[in-house]
Amino acid sequence: MKNALVKTDFKFPGQKSVYHGKVRDVYNIDDELLVMVVTDRISAFDVILPEGIPYKGQVLNQIAAKFLDATSDILPNWKVATPDPMVTVGLRCEPFKVEMVVRGYLTGHAWREYKAGNRTLCGETMPEGMKENEKFPHPIITPTTKAAEGHDEDISKDEIIARGIVSREDYEQLEKYTLALYQRGCEMAAQKGLILVDTKYEFGKIGDKIILIDEIHTPDSSRYFYAEGYEERLARGEEQRQLSKEFVRQWLIQNGFQGKEGQKVPEMTEAYCNSVSDRYIELYEHIVGEKFVKAEGEDLAARIEKNVTDFLNSRKK
Repeated sequence: MKNALVKTDFKFPGQKSVYHGKVRDVYNIDDELLVMVVTDRISAFDVILPEGIPYKGQVLNQIAAKFLDATSDILPNWKVATPDPMVTVGLRCEPFKVEMVVRGYLTGHAWREYKAGNRTLCGETMPEGMKENEKFPHPIITPTTKAAEGHDEDISKDEIIARGIVSREDYEQLEKYTLALYQRGCEMAAQKGLILVDTKYEFGKIGDKIILIDEIHTPDSSRYFYAEGYEERLARGEEQRQLSKEFVRQWLIQNGFQGKEGQKVPEMTEAYCNSVSDRYIELYEHIVGEKFVKAEGEDLAARIEKNVTDFLNSRKK
């Protein structure tokens, strides 16, 4: 796809190393800063799909930046600047090796477990007699381990502490932050006629200080429902109208792909990729409540290189 950035190979001033993730490429600058380039790659079922989605990186980066700014009174975060629409520069820290997943509603993975007869998830009890997409009496935290390769795995608070992955003191602080961030996210979503169903947060440490890192409240890390019609759909047992990248997963499933061995990703035509791009822009406008402005520039890599290099050089003066 033209106008989609799927591969980066920058050489920024002070660059020490680079990590290529599923969607983000993270450059280490002098062991002090991280330059996170949010590419237009898209992944589903832990597979990076062969085509990029125009403007997807810009959408995710700008949503995350807005929510980091809107929650900085709850706890400090890693963001220093956004020198380009597709880039966040932030503080390098020691990340905790767990992702804090918080669920306000019985859906997705939690529903699959529930339907299979399980009433505990990551040590959290789920009440009897619930329906799919029903609101929990209170949000539950269902952490996962951060897998270097392959799938993240469910884990309980007790196990995290027993295995020394996170100290009890730190973990209990992470729980407080997670619930406060989720509460804020729910309030902001409600103002836009949305329900923040579930989401995940990642944290790190600089010295003794816990900071919020990575992205927050984006459609790649969160699930949103439209508030309008939620109760009626729940009562009728109908699917909720979702605002997430679930529509990409559904398209893949309909076309015989679920990331299993021997399965082939269906052809992603330019028209299909543009339709996904339109959906991401729609997500942005709903979640942020502002018109999306497409960043200009034919050569995305050249634009990013210039903007980030100028920013890094300006810090040295």
